Order: sequence, then structure tokens, then C-alpha cells
Amino acid sequence: MSGADGSGRRISAQVVCTAIRDDIVGGFFPPGARLTEELLAQRYGVSRVPVREALRTLESEGFVRTRRHAGASVAEPTEREAADLLEIRGLLEPLGAARAAQRRTEAHLKVLRGLVRLGQERAVQGQFSDLPSLSGWFHETLAQASGSPTLAALLTQLRHKIAWVYGDASAGRAAESWDEHAAITDAVARGDAERARRLAAVHVERATAVRNPKHPVNAVRRRA
Repeated sequence: MSGADGSGRRISAQVVCTAIRDDIVGGFFPPGARLTEELLAQRYGVSRVPVREALRTLESEGFVRTRRHAGASVAEPTEREAADLLEIRGLLEPLGAARAAQRRTEAHLKVLRGLVRLGQERAVQGQFSDLPSLSGWFHETLAQASGSPTLAALLTQLRHKIAWVYGDASAGRAAESWDEHAAITDAVARGDAERARRLAAVHVERATAVRNPKHPVNAVRRRA
């Protein structure tokens, strides 16, 4: 996993970064947990070099905090920071949908339509465990369809952080959520940027309504 040359180290650091982020989002490393290079290197079977690079990346993303003499640890988001995540999503996701309506390719539409079909089928069948990954894939594809790598990266990072702080709250409105995905996809296919923006804004608003920003998932776990 850890490459011997510079290119290999970069690839390895990206893989390690994803692994650590997934473990943070999944709760294996709870807020406040120490993240030592030695233990992380052992866990992922790599040298300390890619771990060090990964921790720097995760710190820039807000998942990790480093303090002098204390080292790296999992960040502990405040209620204000948690609320900010949802507000920022409400601003960026409609922008991404509007741009997707203007810049999407046929390949993007094919993936979006396929995901909507799968998501609606799983929702009707009650297979809720499949929905978070399908929804994440849908929103990532929609972000990529915006034609803006910077915006797509921001939306992807934001999605990871919301999943970390709030967990998944989609099962309670699974069918409605995928109907909204279908409507957004239709607007994107028609090239109707304003409608795509409006539908995405409503989708974010309804998704936010089922979350409680005063009690982020990780804060509850930390205090339990």
C-alpha cells in the first residue's frame, strides 16, 4: 500500500486518508480520540509517511485537529459548526444543480437516472441499508455534472462532514427523497437551471428538517 517513490506515497496517502476519514465518519474513532502516526500506520499496514500526509489533509478538511505537545486527534464539532454545515449545503447544492442543468453530459444523465431508478426501487422494497450509498453516489454525480471540480470537491467534503456530524436520517423519508432526486434529474435533463436550483433548495430544506442541529450525532456519542 505504501509506495517507494514519490508518486506511490501520494497514492498511498490518498488511500489512507479515505480509510481514516471513513473510520471517523463511521464512529470507529470518536470525537476527541487521539490519532498517533504509529498506531494508524499499524492499523492500515503502511509507513508513517502516508499517515502523516493523510492527517494533514484531514486537518485541512476539519476532521482532525492538531495541538502542540498533544498531537493529532479527531475534531469535536460544536453545535454552531454543525448548524453551519447545513446552511452551507443549502447554498452550494442548489448552485451545483443549476450548473449541472447547464453543463451535464449524457453520461451524467445516464448515471443519475440509473441511480434514481435503483433508489426508488430500494425505497419501495424497504431496503433502506442500500440508500445512503446510493444517495451519496447520486449527489456526487450531480456535483460532478456541474462541470466545476472545485464545487464538486466542496460538495463531496461537505457531504462527508454532514454524515459524520448527523449520521443518516434518510430512512424516514426515503420515498419522498428519491422522488425529489427524480425531479431534480428531470430538470437537469431539460436544461432548466432555475427549476433545478429551486428543486435542490427544497430537497435540502426538507432533508434538514429531519435533522436536529442542536444534537449532532457525534456530540451525543461523546457525552453518553
